[in-house]
Amino acid sequence: TTTIDQLPQIVSWPMDGGAFVTLPQVLTLPPGEKSIMKSNVGMYRIQLSGNDYVQNEEVGMHYQIHRGIGVHHEMYNKSEEEFKCSIFIGGPPSHAFSAIMPMPEGISELTFAGMLGGRSFRWTRDKAGHIISADADFIITGTIVKNKKKPEGPFGDHLGYYSLEHDFPVMKVDKVYHRKDPLWHFTVVGRPPQEDSSFGYLIHELVKELTPQEFPGLVELNAVDAAGVHPLLVAIGKERYMPFREKVPEEILTIANRIIGSGQTSLAKFLWIAADEDDPKLNTHDLPYFFNHFLERVDWTRDLHFQTKTTIDTLDYSGSGWNAGSKVVIACRGNKVRDLIYDIPPLLNLPQIKDVAVNMPGIMFIEGNAFTDYPSAEQELEHLCKVASDQNLSGFPLIILCDDAQFAAANINNFVWVTFTRANPSHDIYGIESFTEKKHWGCRGSLVIDARKKPHHAPELVSDPRAVEMANEIIQSEPELKKLGI
Repeated sequence: TTTIDQLPQIVSWPMDGGAFVTLPQVLTLPPGEKSIMKSNVGMYRIQLSGNDYVQNEEVGMHYQIHRGIGVHHEMYNKSEEEFKCSIFIGGPPSHAFSAIMPMPEGISELTFAGMLGGRSFRWTRDKAGHIISADADFIITGTIVKNKKKPEGPFGDHLGYYSLEHDFPVMKVDKVYHRKDPLWHFTVVGRPPQEDSSFGYLIHELVKELTPQEFPGLVELNAVDAAGVHPLLVAIGKERYMPFREKVPEEILTIANRIIGSGQTSLAKFLWIAADEDDPKLNTHDLPYFFNHFLERVDWTRDLHFQTKTTIDTLDYSGSGWNAGSKVVIACRGNKVRDLIYDIPPLLNLPQIKDVAVNMPGIMFIEGNAFTDYPSAEQELEHLCKVASDQNLSGFPLIILCDDAQFAAANINNFVWVTFTRANPSHDIYGIESFTEKKHWGCRGSLVIDARKKPHHAPELVSDPRAVEMANEIIQSEPELKKLGI
């Protein structure tokens, strides 16, 4: 055995609140349950040091909304039983991967780990009754203290921003085990794509054949990694309802409601869904083609469907509060109704417009003044939309107001990251000639998204210059790394 302070103390980003375990497998069982096939295994980050944690006695347990451990935690809060927990680091890759697999509630991730690894999960119990993985390199056992929280974070997270300090559960440490000559498994997360993006790619490959069974009528679904996963989902669905009628979104709306009402996909903030019949070549992983198809057909008077005052991803600070924000479904079906253009029109005659850029047909980026507050933003955007209504912008159905037009327009990854991580649909979507008709909001001209940074947003991740310098020195000194083009 060893102690927490003897484990690798990895701090990934300058503002991180301490050292973290970034590839843990956190196993818990419901109260009174002995079978590990009833366990939940999740990858919930563990803070080893910093803040108010008592060194070697406590660690922080960060888990997000819609995670299986939360169901167990609620059960233990109503039980007299201790909430035992085992944290595994290392072991077969199938074990770590299973911890991030979105399994249906009630089916243990260990079932998937066994299928993927080709053998059963090997385990025992220690004298205190904790589950011990026979294959892990390190194991931290302990008890999650019910109804006790301590500040956890900040932590540079996979949306490209810090997740801030919040009160989270605390685990009282019992033992820290390790095998002989152990390896410490970890990853560095940050603005995607990063190392952990490979998990998302593999999940997409494994579940793509199962997705239509979970969501009848769905052809494809892509939780866009470059946008931080949950902020942007793009989908293709079938339209089989009454095919003899006019082409309008019908079945794809049913599919969209199923997506935002199910499991982790319910954390989606922007869901763009198109009809499969409109273009057999449509592909959710070819984002330029997808958006081009969509913007040629979308009807902003009809196709926007908002859900307000609801839950969003824990790591997304664009909303109205922690875990709180809004969603919008944009469902498009029909024939092409407009030609998209590249050519930038004459600059709108407004002093707050500093620059205009285009990265693909139909999408215009306008660089404006820094965001101050929502009352001011509403006045700015209303004025912008009013002035823009006098120009012919039909070839640009989507306008993004941002802090740096050239950066946002530089490539598709910048576009989706800036736009969908910095906008709260209910607060930041405007439109030229907008209207509300019997509680339905739409616009007759271009849709405008305010994707500027807001004061309540979390800080963007910025690398430590010294760390970058040291990394470059190592790369330059290693011929093999230079050959790889690193």
